[in-house]
Amino acid sequence: MPRITIIGLEIHARLKTKSKMFCACPNVDDATAPNTAICPVCTGQPGALPAVNQEAVHLGVRLGLALGCRIPDEAHFDRKNYFYPDLPKGYQISQFDHPICIDGELWIDVPGQEAPRDRIRVGVTRAHLEEDAAKNSHDGATQATLVDYNRGGSPLIEIVSEPDLRSPAEAKAYVQEMQSILRAIGSSAADMEKGHMRCDANISLLEVDENGRRLQDEFNPKVEIKNLNSFRSVEHALIYEIARQNEMHDRGEIPTGATRGWDENTGKTFEQRSKENSADYRYFPEPDLPPLYLSAIREQEQAKLPELPAAKRLRLTDEWQFSNDDAKQIVANDWTDYADNVMGELKAWMISSGKDIEISKLAKLTSGWLLSKLPAILTQKEIAFEDLRITAEDFAEFVKLVQDGAVNSTNAQKLLALMVDTGTDPSQLMEDNQLGQISDPTIIKETVERLIVQNPQQTEQIKNGEEKLIKWFVGCVMKATEGRVNPELAEQELKKQLGI
Repeated sequence: MPRITIIGLEIHARLKTKSKMFCACPNVDDATAPNTAICPVCTGQPGALPAVNQEAVHLGVRLGLALGCRIPDEAHFDRKNYFYPDLPKGYQISQFDHPICIDGELWIDVPGQEAPRDRIRVGVTRAHLEEDAAKNSHDGATQATLVDYNRGGSPLIEIVSEPDLRSPAEAKAYVQEMQSILRAIGSSAADMEKGHMRCDANISLLEVDENGRRLQDEFNPKVEIKNLNSFRSVEHALIYEIARQNEMHDRGEIPTGATRGWDENTGKTFEQRSKENSADYRYFPEPDLPPLYLSAIREQEQAKLPELPAAKRLRLTDEWQFSNDDAKQIVANDWTDYADNVMGELKAWMISSGKDIEISKLAKLTSGWLLSKLPAILTQKEIAFEDLRITAEDFAEFVKLVQDGAVNSTNAQKLLALMVDTGTDPSQLMEDNQLGQISDPTIIKETVERLIVQNPQQTEQIKNGEEKLIKWFVGCVMKATEGRVNPELAEQELKKQLGI
């Protein structure tokens, strides 16, 4: 019996605020010394009262608008009751039936999937504000559990999708696009490796007929895989869980609702506990916090909503003729402004110089150096792109030098490395370090003449028809000039002098 996969995701993103959700403690990362960013409020001391971080509300509303959600005029907080050592109050302040964001959507492109599921719409049920729990650390040697409360109370937004995803590849693409949006609008750093964003995946299988029609009215009980902290984990955990549930169905078993973890080392999910539902959490309105009035915040955030990743990718391909893959990489790296400025400089140069060059050719040349060569140099020198000293104007000038043949590919890499080190104008660096390509006919003629005299045997072989040695001879010219001669001009001069 054929089956389809039903996947819904819950993404938890830490909001980029200076302080925590309900107190004035700094919103720190895991590198901070344990239990140094805490206070009576976030550790749940008796009598301590919370106060809402208004910046977190603004950032949450901003995300909702980016996802096309309805932002209600009023929302409120609720208590979600459960007991773990990382939750000192015995409850979490969250939002239940009146969240700040409702009924949105996200369109995603899914690489490797055929139409019509190469581009799909994923509904967003809701996004709500809440506080994070603390962080448990398990000491295998002593069997002790240590708790760092620094993370407790940090502001989170939880984004709940509809069960519209049908494959691990779609789930991965959804999480990647959500990360891009969170970063583009400034709501979250969304760095999964640093714990700024994590994902819970809900999955079940549904039997269908040969035409894909459902054979049952209700979904099967879902299994939730908790705290997936990388794109790879999201994809691989779902691949494993689909196989596990298929095997159960083949045996005539229906998986029961459960919460499972993901072991990256074994590549398997493992059961943690039975699945809770909303009744288990005994939600009730948070008595210590007033309602949130969102009308004014909604208007403020709508007015300053920035260009979103999908719009950036479309503009990069339409305006500057970047390929889809290059546009995707530029936006994912948050280099859109830099690429825009570089291409703007190149376009102005084309117009002012009267050069007839297709913009797509310049885009391809720019992306090759920006997305491949430059990152390799930055990685080697352990420099972050944010600390790059090369202005967009200088990078555009560098691309012009390469396009005009003023510097060959080998020396261009040396030149770019010098630009990274110094942040200096490329033309000046090229001249100071003698990296420019030699196109002077006199210099090329004299160099070829000298090498013909020095290599009589190879010269005679070329004259006798062994033209494959021409490339070897050009290599000798390049070596003699430290790679600066234009190889095409060198080959032309060699053939001219040898009469071939």
